Amino acid sequence: MVVSGDSEPGAGATPSAPAPSLLLNRELSWLDWNRRVLALAEDPDQRLLERVKYLAIVAANLDEFFQVRVAGLRAQVDAGVTTPTSDGRTPREQLAEIRVQVLDQLRVQEELLHKEILPALAERGIRLVSWADIDDVDRARLRQLFEEQILPVLTPQSVDRAHPFPYVSNLSLNLAVVVRDPSTTETRFARVKVPGLLQRLQALPDGVRFVAIEQVIAAHLDALFPGMEIVSHHPFRLTLDANLALEDEDDADDLLEAIQSGLQRRLRMNDAVRLEIDRGMSARVRDFLITELELESDEVYVLDGPLGLSSLWSLYSLNRPDLRDEPWLPQTPPPLASSGGPVDLFAIQREGDVIVHHPYDSFRTSVEAFLTQAASDPDVLAIKHTLYRTSGRDNPIVRALIRAAQTGKEVVALIELKARFDEGSNIEWARRLEQAGVHVVYGIVGLKTHAKIALVVRREGSQIRRYCHIGTGNYNPITADTYEDVGLLSARPELGADISEVFNYLTGCGRPLGYRRLLVAPATLRSRLLEEIRREAESGEGRIAIKVNNLSDDGIIEALYAASRAGTEIDLIVRSICRLRPGVVGLSDRIRVRSTLGRFLEHSRVFRFGHPDRTPRYFIGSADLMTRNLDRRVETLVQIDDRALQQRLEEILAVNLEPNPLSWTLGPDAVWRREPQTDAPTSHERFQALARQRAIAEDKSLSRAG
Repeated sequence: MVVSGDSEPGAGATPSAPAPSLLLNRELSWLDWNRRVLALAEDPDQRLLERVKYLAIVAANLDEFFQVRVAGLRAQVDAGVTTPTSDGRTPREQLAEIRVQVLDQLRVQEELLHKEILPALAERGIRLVSWADIDDVDRARLRQLFEEQILPVLTPQSVDRAHPFPYVSNLSLNLAVVVRDPSTTETRFARVKVPGLLQRLQALPDGVRFVAIEQVIAAHLDALFPGMEIVSHHPFRLTLDANLALEDEDDADDLLEAIQSGLQRRLRMNDAVRLEIDRGMSARVRDFLITELELESDEVYVLDGPLGLSSLWSLYSLNRPDLRDEPWLPQTPPPLASSGGPVDLFAIQREGDVIVHHPYDSFRTSVEAFLTQAASDPDVLAIKHTLYRTSGRDNPIVRALIRAAQTGKEVVALIELKARFDEGSNIEWARRLEQAGVHVVYGIVGLKTHAKIALVVRREGSQIRRYCHIGTGNYNPITADTYEDVGLLSARPELGADISEVFNYLTGCGRPLGYRRLLVAPATLRSRLLEEIRREAESGEGRIAIKVNNLSDDGIIEALYAASRAGTEIDLIVRSICRLRPGVVGLSDRIRVRSTLGRFLEHSRVFRFGHPDRTPRYFIGSADLMTRNLDRRVETLVQIDDRALQQRLEEILAVNLEPNPLSWTLGPDAVWRREPQTDAPTSHERFQALARQRAIAEDKSLSRAG
């Protein structure tokens, strides 16, 4: 049995933390990122439904932020925590600043939606209409829809001495209804939940006008409360704490059972952290909700509606290609292309390592094809795989693992059950894999397994050869079309041996003595990154370029500050959270921070230490520069030594560091500023063009060879 907290030695010392004034706040930095996404929705040069999409993303981001980050701060306040974080703010001070920023973002969202987006949609034949706007014919159709499909699934819940205030589920849309008994003139409060399984925006017969389902329900409340007078009705939406706290996790003999128990507790908890209400709601009803939900007034957000703008995603799916970006067809990477016959991924990897850059390079003809071929190849003996986020019920990679197990192959799937918001889906896959004969393991208690690795063991004559993939993104074919990620396909023996040891560490109880090509957290990753940073600082003319999602670890930031003071030129490409303050004279004046936001979500982690024209060291992998990734997760980075592959990685860094309409820069004043907008291609467009050029060149080469 693995003891909680067990990890390999050698994590290394962490530098002392910088002064609070030199660190930006994590939560406020995240909100800065969400504000940059909101700026994309404000951009009139974006196509209209793309602007709608960004509005929906901003709303969904805020939902998660409140469920996790705000909930965590609220819990600290409730527990009486007054100790400031390393940036000098107490939990209560952070909550106050968060509210100011969130209110500003909500104001921008509302103005943008009502003054620009909805009028522009109407001009192009897409209208969100209210019940008051439609005629009797449309009302009759919606009445029939209500009676046949909506009413049967509604459950009115009144509140009185016999009926306590009901549980309100997380992120659910509800109607707060006040009814009056005409016989006694007594008024009562009732709650009607808008079922999430129903389409939020109901299309009228013309297919271009949409009515919010809560308005349809509100227009027919008499069917739910017969004989009662409807005094008022207003929508409200509740956000709950979604942190999955497993009690006594260390002693859980069955982690799967513990996770399921935690999910059930999450469903039962009524620990509210945010109440969104319609601006027309009366003070009496608002105060009643605040009291019953045990909220503070600063946890209430009054909106003009509609509530829950993430529902705008349904508009994005409309068949209006004229209002969306042109579809992108990922290209098959040249080394994996075929002149017509089947592609042997194993033979290609034996010839040399392959870098794939999604979504520009096709996930389906590279990573998915590799694992699918492995599942059907009779010479493959074993497949080992990590799964962090799955894609619902139709993941071809997981189906391939099932087929492999059913044909007698040794198949191991390490499923991270604690991948937040994907726990339920991962549990379902774990059960299906176990039923198919897959050895399903859940990693090490106390550590999330975030590494993205796959290993294939194959018999070739009298030898056994290992093939592997290590990447920066999840094995999810759906997100692979929109997430920017990098992966390595390799048959190098030393890398295969390293990945074998990682799997043995995760499934067994051994402690690897050392890795050859991998950096593994929590064992060697932090110490090696600090060593690489110090090496550049000591060189006198050091160069560092790093592309990650988040940079928040105090020790890494202090090491980068020290390197800057020593003369190292440092370029950081950070998608969202960045706690480092660049450009401070005498401290970080050699550090530049950029962020790229656009059509594809920047998700890859690429590290370069050294001048690109000399003897640089490149790494790719799953780890962000956050304390949790370095110390509390199983993460892997792989060193890339092949010069041609290094050039591909340098291309990724260089394109992101050049002037780019999608880029923002962070100043010493902690303000993000957008690059001047020009007609120059975006970084995403440049990568698309490069992928096409490579594919065309490969097609010509194959044609000549044929």
